[in-house]
Amino acid sequence: MLKIAFDPIYAHPLPAGHRFPMLKYELIPAQLLHEGVITADNLFSPDVLDEDTILKTHDQDYWQQLRDLTLSEKEQKRIGFPLSARLVEREIRIAKGTIDGCRFAFDNRIAFNVAGGTHHAGSNWGEGFCLLNDQAIAANYLLNNDLASSILIIDLDVHQGNGTAQIFENEPRVFTFSMHGANNFPSRKETSDLDIPLNDGIEDDEYLNILYDILPRLIQQQKPDFIFYLAGVDVLATDKLGKLALSKEACKARDRFVFEQCIANNIPVQVSMGGGYSPQIKDIVEAHCNTFKIASDLYF
Repeated sequence: MLKIAFDPIYAHPLPAGHRFPMLKYELIPAQLLHEGVITADNLFSPDVLDEDTILKTHDQDYWQQLRDLTLSEKEQKRIGFPLSARLVEREIRIAKGTIDGCRFAFDNRIAFNVAGGTHHAGSNWGEGFCLLNDQAIAANYLLNNDLASSILIIDLDVHQGNGTAQIFENEPRVFTFSMHGANNFPSRKETSDLDIPLNDGIEDDEYLNILYDILPRLIQQQKPDFIFYLAGVDVLATDKLGKLALSKEACKARDRFVFEQCIANNIPVQVSMGGGYSPQIKDIVEAHCNTFKIASDLYF
């Protein structure tokens, strides 16, 4: 069964003026339920993650300032959201949902988190709407509990996974692959194990051909026993922050190819949804829902 982490707090931890980026987290499962792609049995609500697990990835001083709401105004501005207890709870539930998703993926080959993909959070900083790095926390959880020994993180959000790259810069068991806009946020990039910077305005065929060439060879070289996939839809031409020019059909082809590679190589995959900032919320929700539909068709 396809298992999807979702909690109502994903959508409503912020004052009204900051809620637009969060609306999709409520609308995605609602749309999938409405279309009959999933039932309520597919959804699960994660608990709060314990501090010991968080501290395997994030520095203690940073975590304590998050927990105690004592981050400086400058640090909060870097995150982009006003800090609150509810926002911190949201982040730790997202991280727990990604860990739980890994366990479901071992049984069912794939699992999703409606939120997640908080790849700008480094070991000791938050940035770009990201406080804690859910997939990095989950990857360390797998390593520390001997559930995986070689992990590949496929980050196809339009923004570089700078926090993920920094966290694993000295961890040979985790290979970080980020394919992102060269001229997009963050202005200061970290160094992933493999970075593919893309020119502004890249279109469907060129984008897909790059992915089709790189990903199979990368899987064969690294031989991961677990994959994390960050499936941001801010690569769309409609995205107001993306700077790329992909169609929804190309975004679907991207997702299908990643899942087909996981299936062909018998590798479980956990999927976090990442960014999406098109002016019309319907475009964001449709593109994200397509990712779930493709997985449902291929796996179930």
